[in-house]
This record gives sequence, structure tokens and C-alpha cells, in this order.
Amino acid sequence: MAYTVKEQKIKQQDANIGVNIRRIRLQQHLKQTELVRMLQLNNVDITREQLVKIERGTQHISVRQLRGIRNCLKTTYEVLLGEDE
Repeated sequence: MAYTVKEQKIKQQDANIGVNIRRIRLQQHLKQTELVRMLQLNNVDITREQLVKIERGTQHISVRQLRGIRNCLKTTYEVLLGEDE
């Protein structure tokens, strides 16, 4: 019997994760399509449309997406979650 584990989603209610992702991405002069391509090359399942929604805070972000974004933007979870301020 095989079990599938549903990937956990992180709600953005208080964290402003999407705003932080957009800010860092723009500071690094990356377009959304460039970040999405980097993520896809690192086996993170994401589309540009999903990234747009994540940055706007209208879509929850998965743990795998958050980890991939952290790695591609060379930042920390604390910065993405806004806990370093």
C-alpha cells in the first residue's frame, strides 16, 4: 500500500512572504520569469502565474517553493518571513 504525503502550504496572513520575495527579487534585478526558470531548473514545480499570486499574497506558498526561492535568491528564511527586522 502506497501513501502520498500532501505538501504543506504556508499561509501568508501575517508574514508578508510574497512582499519580501518581490522586494528581494527586484533588489537582485531578476524578472519573475528568470526566477521561475531558476526554480524549475532546481526541480521546483512553479509557474510565473503562481509566483505572481504568491508575491501578491493571494496564493499560499508550499514548503518546497519557499525553500527553492530561498536558495535561488541566496537569502534566509528569516529575511523571507520578515523576522530579521
